Amino acid sequence: MLKQRNQIFKLGAVLFALITLVACSSTSESDDAMDASQGSSTSNSSSAQSSAASTSGQLTQEQIRAQNAIQQTVFYFDFDVAEFQAEDRQTLVYHARDLAANPNKRVRLEGHADERGTREYNLALGERRANGIMNFLIVNGASRSQLEVVSYGEERPAATGSNDQAYSRNRRVEIVSR
Repeated sequence: MLKQRNQIFKLGAVLFALITLVACSSTSESDDAMDASQGSSTSNSSSAQSSAASTSGQLTQEQIRAQNAIQQTVFYFDFDVAEFQAEDRQTLVYHARDLAANPNKRVRLEGHADERGTREYNLALGERRANGIMNFLIVNGASRSQLEVVSYGEERPAATGSNDQAYSRNRRVEIVSR
């Protein structure tokens, strides 16, 4: 039963990727902007929207959300916490689906921490953060072979300074294409 469910999910992810590719290849940027600004007030099923998108050459709202989500590659963490924030769940699901639909795609998850704590502790914390995101991506369809985890701890800050704003920007995991 679980194997069938996984196969159905993979088939759905592949179909989603194919529809996205077909829609992207024939859609101009002005069409994307117009489609995004107009929105859709009807509640059609996603399969009906997908088939309409492939015949009209325009992206569905779901496809636009997926493209926007995949462009977000930095995920921030609370102080001394290795669990990503709840509002990042859906974005990470889109990343997992993208990886599942593109088996040759590889990414590196780079874990970071702010300067507080010892060097060793921050390296371990950055690794726990990156591993948490890696595990979530795998559970949601990505393959372990597509993912690499690296921790930089406090060594590569995104912001300099010893204040809350700098600290919060440095507590992160970045998804980097390889």
